[in-house]
Amino acid sequence: MPTDVIMPQMGESIFEGTITKWLKKAGDPVDKDEPLFEISTDKVDAEIPAPATGVLTEIRFPEGATVQINTVVAVVSETGEAVATPANFQVQTPPVPQEQLAAPQVPQGAGGTEVVMPQMGESIFEGTVTKWLKQVGDTVQKDEPLFEISTDKVDAEIPAPITGVLTEIRVPQGTTVEINKVVAVIGGALAPASGASGAGPATAEASATPSVAPQAQMAAPQVEQAPGRRVRSSPLVRRIAKENNLDLAYVPGTGSDGRITKEDILRYLSDVASGKMPASTRTAPQAQLAPPQVAQVPPMGSEVVALSRMRAIIAQRMVESKEISPHVHSVYKVDMTRIALLRERHKAAFEQRHGVKLTYMPFIAVAAIQALRRFPIVNASLQDGFIHYHPNINLGIAVALEWGLIVPVVKRAEEQSFVSLARAINDLAGRARTKKLMPEEVTESTFTLTNSGIFGDEFGTPIINQPESAILAIGGLRKEPVVLTDAEGNDSIAIRSMQHFCLGFDHRTIDGADSGKFMTEFKKTLEGWDREIG
Repeated sequence: MPTDVIMPQMGESIFEGTITKWLKKAGDPVDKDEPLFEISTDKVDAEIPAPATGVLTEIRFPEGATVQINTVVAVVSETGEAVATPANFQVQTPPVPQEQLAAPQVPQGAGGTEVVMPQMGESIFEGTVTKWLKQVGDTVQKDEPLFEISTDKVDAEIPAPITGVLTEIRVPQGTTVEINKVVAVIGGALAPASGASGAGPATAEASATPSVAPQAQMAAPQVEQAPGRRVRSSPLVRRIAKENNLDLAYVPGTGSDGRITKEDILRYLSDVASGKMPASTRTAPQAQLAPPQVAQVPPMGSEVVALSRMRAIIAQRMVESKEISPHVHSVYKVDMTRIALLRERHKAAFEQRHGVKLTYMPFIAVAAIQALRRFPIVNASLQDGFIHYHPNINLGIAVALEWGLIVPVVKRAEEQSFVSLARAINDLAGRARTKKLMPEEVTESTFTLTNSGIFGDEFGTPIINQPESAILAIGGLRKEPVVLTDAEGNDSIAIRSMQHFCLGFDHRTIDGADSGKFMTEFKKTLEGWDREIG
């Protein structure tokens, strides 16, 4: 009797897996619990065991195929039953929605493996194709970067699922599509290009006529839409509208058939926040609407550039944070002379021994962790009317990118040694700049460090990274004349390495006394540093 082998669910939020390697081929005998194939998911790579003893009589999906959970991927039968040949592979891929079929296409491919927009996190429902790294007709290797995407959480390079030729690009750069939608095809026959060539890197004419208006064409203010119209939007857009008490009937949609995209709603909220659009239009009835806004002609010589997806998300998050938390800032000056001398003395040996440069950041991180352990209210969050004291310190490290800002997270930072903190911070910052971060590496932070001092700041007054209660800004390190008092009370002037640190905190949960105690502990740890650095 045949036994179906199914794609297992490897976690509560995982709905599909990619078959990376078959460890057996059709016709091979297998034992129950013997590794049968390898899969890769958002969270984990794993070997999947055979569910029964017998012969592998059918393999339904080839290596590289991404399959929904609970789908039959193979069959194990009793000895003597017919064996399916590899020609019988049934690569199952989701159908292309009508709105994509109607869009201009690049040359069509016959057959092949479809490349879909991946889900880059449990709460992410769509992504924007920001750049194609290959053109139609190019050869691609499995796991070679194929295109770049931008989501709410992270920018990332998406690898090719198989080796082959890129025969079709269905989504132009700048287009936002829902997860699991087909964006390209690898393999199959490359048909001659038709007159309606698609938008993408293949041709200049293609990029001029994408199905979704390019960012530059959406920079000018939009004419207000009439309430009562049929609203087309994604679940993510509707969630943002609900969180902001926004009636989507007032949001102009630039997607197919007037569909409201993530960029549309973020731009609308940004216009409201900046005063370009009256806030009353968000939920007001039609009679109270302000007159429709018409496109403004920019002054001669000026340049109008639309917000990038990441820039728009940052804008929204900053406005939300200022609206949510009553910000208070406390600035302390710390004598970093002991740290500066220690670092100078050990930096060469440290890098040689551990393969990572010795910067000031791990010293600061250790001091922050020490203070957070003593005063856990600074590591807490106010949510749903309750103060949540987090069991771990997940340390966010703000990283400046050429195209925006991102906050990768060192999870369970209180369990890390000085060396492991130094390595983790260096690794996360490096992968942030090369778009190699995974979604789970930019979530669940409980306290954030942001280093504006590298750009010459004395100190900054940072905005809290919600839903955290506090953020610590690191100022520039400078040598200054300082008055020192010895044990007998005698004063002298010395040149010391001084640095400003500014704690921004949510006054709903953290009082000035809490802030002062935290910063005093932080300062004491740095000025009296007595720890091994490895």
